[in-house]
Amino acid sequence: MENSPVHIPDLSSEFVFQASRSSAPGGQNVNKVNSRVELRFHIADSQLLTDEQKQILLVKLSSRLTNDNILLISSQNERSQFQNKKNCIEKLYALLQKTLTPRKKREATKPSKASIEKRIQEKKRTGEKKNLRGKIDL
Repeated sequence: MENSPVHIPDLSSEFVFQASRSSAPGGQNVNKVNSRVELRFHIADSQLLTDEQKQILLVKLSSRLTNDNILLISSQNERSQFQNKKNCIEKLYALLQKTLTPRKKREATKPSKASIEKRIQEKKRTGEKKNLRGKIDL
């Protein structure tokens, strides 16, 4: 199986946003404006994801989900609520892409004869170096 990207549909209709006061840059503006944005995405209730995708997300993202299987992503880096909202959406799609992309299977390989010989020679050299550190008999 290749490590190719998975197609993720446009999920924007299933996002729920909530804004709150941010502790990020903004000076006095921070105290008045709700610029921190929190994106809530209910994985199990999604109509656009397949059952297989939902199962993979629920298993792999279990540590990031609430008790109701809601994925929370927040952003407060920017002064603008719109920019933070955009950041949240980008973070979510990046996370989904990374989670749903299948891992490439590792192919077992044998070390070459030359590399084995090189390793043994290096071990002998190290052992000899340590032997020379011992006390000298007179």
